[in-house]
Amino acid sequence: MKKILLPLFAVLLLGLVLNCSSVPTKDPFLQRQWMLISFDGFSKDQLIANKAEMNLTANRVKGKIQASVYMGCNRMSFASEFKKEGKVKFSKGISTMKACQDMKLENSFQKKIETMTHYSIEGHFLTLTDDHGNTMKFVAADWD
Repeated sequence: MKKILLPLFAVLLLGLVLNCSSVPTKDPFLQRQWMLISFDGFSKDQLIANKAEMNLTANRVKGKIQASVYMGCNRMSFASEFKKEGKVKFSKGISTMKACQDMKLENSFQKKIETMTHYSIEGHFLTLTDDHGNTMKFVAADWD
Protein backbone atom coordinates (compact mmCIF):
# COMPACT_ATOMS: atom_id res chain seq x y z
CA MET A 1 0.00 0.00 0.00
CA LYS A 2 2.83 2.41 0.86
CA LYS A 3 4.42 1.70 -2.54
CA ILE A 4 1.24 2.97 -4.26
CA LEU A 5 0.54 6.00 -2.04
CA LEU A 6 3.96 7.64 -2.31
CA PRO A 7 4.01 7.83 -6.14
CA LEU A 8 0.35 8.84 -6.15
CA PHE A 9 1.00 11.75 -3.76
CA ALA A 10 4.08 12.75 -5.76
CA VAL A 11 2.04 12.92 -8.98
CA LEU A 12 -0.76 14.87 -7.25
CA LEU A 13 1.70 17.35 -5.75
CA LEU A 14 3.43 17.85 -9.11
CA GLY A 15 0.06 18.41 -10.80
CA LEU A 16 -0.92 20.92 -8.15
CA VAL A 17 2.31 22.87 -8.52
CA LEU A 18 2.08 22.99 -12.32
CA ASN A 19 -1.61 23.93 -12.45
CA CYS A 20 -1.45 26.63 -9.79
CA SER A 21 1.31 28.71 -11.31
CA SER A 22 0.32 32.28 -12.07
CA VAL A 23 1.67 35.23 -13.95
CA PRO A 24 3.16 37.69 -11.47
CA THR A 25 1.59 41.11 -11.31
CA LYS A 26 4.04 43.98 -11.27
CA ASP A 27 1.44 46.45 -9.99
CA PRO A 28 -1.64 44.97 -8.30
CA PHE A 29 -3.27 48.43 -8.24
CA LEU A 30 -3.06 48.65 -12.04
CA GLN A 31 -4.59 45.31 -13.00
CA ARG A 32 -8.25 46.01 -12.31
CA GLN A 33 -11.37 47.32 -14.01
CA TRP A 34 -11.32 51.11 -14.54
CA MET A 35 -14.33 53.34 -15.20
CA LEU A 36 -13.68 56.36 -17.44
CA ILE A 37 -14.71 59.57 -15.65
CA SER A 38 -12.98 62.35 -17.60
CA PHE A 39 -12.15 62.44 -21.30
CA ASP A 40 -11.96 64.89 -24.21
CA GLY A 41 -14.96 67.17 -23.52
CA PHE A 42 -17.41 64.36 -22.74
CA SER A 43 -19.36 64.92 -19.53
CA LYS A 44 -19.11 62.50 -16.64
CA ASP A 45 -22.82 61.76 -17.13
CA GLN A 46 -22.21 60.78 -20.77
CA LEU A 47 -19.35 58.48 -19.77
CA ILE A 48 -21.46 56.83 -17.05
CA ALA A 49 -24.45 56.45 -19.41
CA ASN A 50 -22.19 54.68 -21.94
CA LYS A 51 -20.65 52.49 -19.19
CA ALA A 52 -17.23 53.55 -20.47
CA GLU A 53 -14.59 51.23 -19.02
CA MET A 54 -11.16 49.75 -19.51
CA ASN A 55 -10.50 46.33 -18.04
CA LEU A 56 -6.85 45.51 -17.27
CA THR A 57 -7.45 42.27 -15.35
CA ALA A 58 -6.13 39.93 -18.05
CA ASN A 59 -2.87 38.14 -17.37
CA ARG A 60 0.37 39.62 -18.52
CA VAL A 61 1.97 38.05 -21.56
CA LYS A 62 5.60 39.04 -22.10
CA GLY A 63 5.10 42.17 -19.98
CA LYS A 64 1.94 43.29 -21.81
CA ILE A 65 -1.62 43.41 -20.51
CA GLN A 66 -4.54 42.90 -22.88
CA ALA A 67 -6.78 45.94 -22.30
CA SER A 68 -10.45 45.23 -22.95
CA VAL A 69 -12.38 48.45 -23.58
CA TYR A 70 -16.08 49.25 -23.83
CA MET A 71 -17.42 52.71 -24.69
CA GLY A 72 -21.11 51.92 -25.12
CA CYS A 73 -21.23 50.03 -28.41
CA ASN A 74 -18.35 47.82 -29.54
CA ARG A 75 -15.77 45.86 -27.56
CA MET A 76 -12.22 46.96 -28.27
CA SER A 77 -8.95 45.32 -27.36
CA PHE A 78 -5.47 46.82 -27.11
CA ALA A 79 -2.15 45.34 -26.02
CA SER A 80 -0.81 47.66 -23.35
CA GLU A 81 2.63 47.90 -21.81
CA PHE A 82 2.96 49.76 -18.51
CA LYS A 83 6.51 50.44 -17.39
CA LYS A 84 7.81 51.29 -13.91
CA GLU A 85 8.90 54.80 -14.83
CA GLY A 86 5.31 55.85 -15.59
CA LYS A 87 5.43 55.21 -19.32
CA VAL A 88 2.71 53.39 -21.20
CA LYS A 89 2.25 52.19 -24.76
CA PHE A 90 -0.96 50.95 -26.38
CA SER A 91 -0.95 48.97 -29.61
CA LYS A 92 -3.30 49.63 -32.49
CA GLY A 93 -6.58 48.14 -31.31
CA ILE A 94 -9.07 45.72 -32.74
CA SER A 95 -12.81 46.04 -32.37
CA THR A 96 -16.13 44.39 -33.03
CA MET A 97 -17.96 46.20 -35.82
CA LYS A 98 -21.53 46.90 -34.69
CA ALA A 99 -23.10 50.02 -36.14
CA CYS A 100 -24.53 52.14 -33.35
CA GLN A 101 -26.41 55.45 -33.40
CA ASP A 102 -23.83 57.47 -31.49
CA MET A 103 -20.23 56.39 -31.90
CA LYS A 104 -18.52 59.73 -31.10
CA LEU A 105 -17.14 58.56 -27.75
CA GLU A 106 -15.94 55.26 -29.13
CA ASN A 107 -14.26 56.78 -32.19
CA SER A 108 -12.59 59.50 -30.14
CA PHE A 109 -11.34 57.03 -27.54
CA GLN A 110 -9.97 54.65 -30.17
CA LYS A 111 -7.96 57.48 -31.78
CA LYS A 112 -6.67 58.94 -28.51
CA ILE A 113 -5.75 55.80 -26.56
CA GLU A 114 -2.93 54.99 -28.98
CA THR A 115 -1.36 58.43 -28.34
CA MET A 116 -1.18 58.02 -24.55
CA THR A 117 2.43 57.79 -23.38
CA HIS A 118 2.38 58.28 -19.59
CA TYR A 119 0.33 56.99 -16.69
CA SER A 120 -0.01 57.70 -12.99
CA ILE A 121 -1.95 56.05 -10.22
CA GLU A 122 -3.04 58.21 -7.31
CA GLY A 123 -5.23 56.44 -4.80
CA HIS A 124 -8.07 54.85 -6.77
CA PHE A 125 -7.49 56.97 -9.88
CA LEU A 126 -5.59 56.11 -13.06
CA THR A 127 -4.63 58.99 -15.34
CA LEU A 128 -3.29 58.51 -18.87
CA THR A 129 -1.54 61.46 -20.53
CA ASP A 130 -0.15 62.07 -24.01
CA ASP A 131 2.84 64.24 -24.96
CA HIS A 132 0.55 67.26 -25.52
CA GLY A 133 -1.05 67.22 -22.05
CA ASN A 134 -4.34 65.56 -23.09
CA THR A 135 -5.63 63.23 -20.39
CA MET A 136 -8.00 60.37 -19.69
CA LYS A 137 -8.98 59.83 -16.07
CA PHE A 138 -10.36 56.59 -14.68
CA VAL A 139 -11.58 55.48 -11.25
CA ALA A 140 -11.26 51.90 -10.02
CA ALA A 141 -14.59 50.10 -10.48
CA ASP A 142 -14.21 48.30 -7.14
CA TRP A 143 -13.92 51.56 -5.21
CA ASP A 144 -17.01 52.95 -3.53
